[in-house]
Amino acid sequence: LTSQKKFDEIKKANEAAAKKLVGDQFSSSSDEDDEDEEKQGQILAKTFTIYTSQTDGGASELERTRQYMNEAFQSGAMTCLICIASVKRNQAVWSCCGCYCIFHLVCIQKWAKDSLFLVSSPLTDDDFGKKDYPWPCPKCRFEYKRSETPSRYYCYCGKVENPPLDPWLVPHSCGQICEKEFKPSCGHKCLLLCHPGPCPPCPKMVTTTCHCKKAKPLPRRCSAKEWSCCLPCGRTLLCGQHSCENPCHAGDCQPCPRVSKQRCICGRQTAERLCASPQWQCEQVCGKPLPCGNHVCERVCHAGPCGDCPRSGKRSCPCEKTKFTLPCTEDVPTCGDSCDKVLECGIHKCSQRCHRGPCEICRQEVEKQCRCGKHTKRMPCHKPYLCETKCTKIRDCQKHQCRRKCCPGNCPPCDQVCGRTLTCRNHKCPSGCHRGSCNPCPETVDVKCNCGKTVIKVPCGRERTIKPPKCKQLCSRPPTCHHSTQEKHYCHFGRCPPCHQPCQKPLTCGHLCPVPCHDEALVKQTGLHQSAGPWEQPSEPVFIQTALPCPPCEVPVPVECLGQHEVSPLPCHSAKPYSCKRFCGRLLDCQNHTCMKECHRVTNLNSSADGKKAGPECSQCEEECTKPRPPGCPHRCALPCHPGDCPSCLQMLKIKCHCKLSVLYVECLKLTCADLEEKELLISCKNQCPKELPCGHRCKEICHSGSCPLNCSQKVKLRCLCKRLKKEIQCNKIQEDQVLLECNALCKEMKRKESEIKEAEARAAIEEEKRRQQAELEAFENRLKGRRKNKRRRDEIEVEQSSWQKYKNLIMLPVFGIAVVMV
Repeated sequence: LTSQKKFDEIKKANEAAAKKLVGDQFSSSSDEDDEDEEKQGQILAKTFTIYTSQTDGGASELERTRQYMNEAFQSGAMTCLICIASVKRNQAVWSCCGCYCIFHLVCIQKWAKDSLFLVSSPLTDDDFGKKDYPWPCPKCRFEYKRSETPSRYYCYCGKVENPPLDPWLVPHSCGQICEKEFKPSCGHKCLLLCHPGPCPPCPKMVTTTCHCKKAKPLPRRCSAKEWSCCLPCGRTLLCGQHSCENPCHAGDCQPCPRVSKQRCICGRQTAERLCASPQWQCEQVCGKPLPCGNHVCERVCHAGPCGDCPRSGKRSCPCEKTKFTLPCTEDVPTCGDSCDKVLECGIHKCSQRCHRGPCEICRQEVEKQCRCGKHTKRMPCHKPYLCETKCTKIRDCQKHQCRRKCCPGNCPPCDQVCGRTLTCRNHKCPSGCHRGSCNPCPETVDVKCNCGKTVIKVPCGRERTIKPPKCKQLCSRPPTCHHSTQEKHYCHFGRCPPCHQPCQKPLTCGHLCPVPCHDEALVKQTGLHQSAGPWEQPSEPVFIQTALPCPPCEVPVPVECLGQHEVSPLPCHSAKPYSCKRFCGRLLDCQNHTCMKECHRVTNLNSSADGKKAGPECSQCEEECTKPRPPGCPHRCALPCHPGDCPSCLQMLKIKCHCKLSVLYVECLKLTCADLEEKELLISCKNQCPKELPCGHRCKEICHSGSCPLNCSQKVKLRCLCKRLKKEIQCNKIQEDQVLLECNALCKEMKRKESEIKEAEARAAIEEEKRRQQAELEAFENRLKGRRKNKRRRDEIEVEQSSWQKYKNLIMLPVFGIAVVMV
């Protein structure tokens, strides 16, 4: 059981470690330095695709949104201002709709709760809960209602709750189209994918006219649909006399800038004034006589009638208890009654008689209670009573006492400075003393790269943990190797990367070293430290920076092989003549064969003309002569392999003649050197050709080659068709169908008589055949009659024969006869 328990504990620990590893894999802005810039570019391009397609690739309006999205990928840029910590991919966040700043969901919930508590804490029990007090954004102070306190984690566009992690999307994005209403509202929706920060201006195309409505409507971007045609506005100004001369503009026209002479309201004075403000007052008193005839108008320059005299009609005495009707020239007398006006204390009344002017202060003695309600004292009513007792209540900061003399109970907020160290650890809270956590430090700190040209602003306190920004400026440090300038690389901290420029130091062979610079190579040093004993741990190898010698020259140098067959590029340090392993191939003295030795050195070659001639090192030819003989000569050359032509062949050839009947002996030289006519005579046996012509006669020519001639001249007998007439004629004419022997009149007469005899014989044969068949038929019928039964049934009905049965014999006999005659 103990082993099983330990195994379960180890298993749980391993699972927790695996979950932590998976969670760290998606750490947000602090781990985004390892993200490939190409992948980030693909994500941004995919997010802006729909927008850029509407603007034909233009992305000038996306700079502000692009900045927010770059901060989402940049290390440490997404920082929660409440807890001053990085916002990670796998953490729930909330984005302000005013400044688009991103906070942890838990942090903003705590912030809203604390803000509402601080606002409602000074209220009394009667006021608490009657008003929905807002809570502000920590950065822009945009106010949200209590009901708008976030409780769930949504993507930037608010469509998907708890958006899943996707490395190919913007952090905390759902990947869908934003579709938020543009600000200011134009009726269209955002075309970007779910994104942080503000939506760009509307890229839709609409047809609008200019401000003054004079120009023709033009297609323009919805975000810039308000445009000016730059023509004079022409609208009538408020003065009613002039028109607006400004170029086409939005909104109301400016006041008329012209100057004109205008009278004041009362019409006494004239002055040059702006046409935009025609009504003005002079500083003279009206002075016109009023209707009473005793007084004049005391109003300053005014329009319209002066009105009635203010002293006419019924007037009240100073205490307003009695009214008198008197001429305007007489003042209203006092009534003699008590004044009875309420004094400034609001409790007692004036005890003097009706009088003109203000009442005196209240001088009655009353028993007054101080503000804190702890002491009482008799004193004049107009004097306030404040005791010397100091309030001991704790103020709303829950730290300091009120200490105000004679406090009525509603202690004012604490006027001391908080002074607590903020989470940035650099500044102290400048706010008044308060409860709960302090506001985030409002200061920002610049985090610079090594050269100081690239700066990012981060909340105060993050400068110690955030990584410096990636600077796109080139490093300006001097090179540390022998090169005059270093390779171009971006600004960085620490040591410069190793130099990869070609060394270019001159080698002993005269070439320049082509390998990368090796002035600052790291070399492992081993064996420098001897262990003191077996108990001492072996130390790690030490790498020291030193300059390595240049390697052997590898520049390819053209080198010719020993036998001058090829030229191959060899490394400079090993460039020397070599054997290419081919056959030598040089022409031997026999001028017929080449040297078959492996590629070797050949001496005594002084000129270029004998570059292919064999030398003393080449092999000697021991072959027989293999030169081709003259056509028709079957003998080989009797000499060994030799240069030049072979001697003439003197042997005799034993050959047959053309007709293949005789054997002839002819010199080989004569036969091979003879032309066609001479060869024809040499091979002929001079006898008659034994071949038979197609006509059946023997060829009359002397022994010859080829086929025999077809013009046979031998005479043959030619007969007519009836074979009675005959004639002798040459055979070739018969073969050509040039001669035809026709029958004469006597032949035709004999042929006619012969045909008549044949016809008579045929008719006789037919008649004889008919008679024979008739005899056989009668004999057959006689045999059939003897076989019939003598007794027949009486009730048998005799069947009448058909016409065919009656006359078939008469029809068939002539037919059989004719067939026999024809056969």
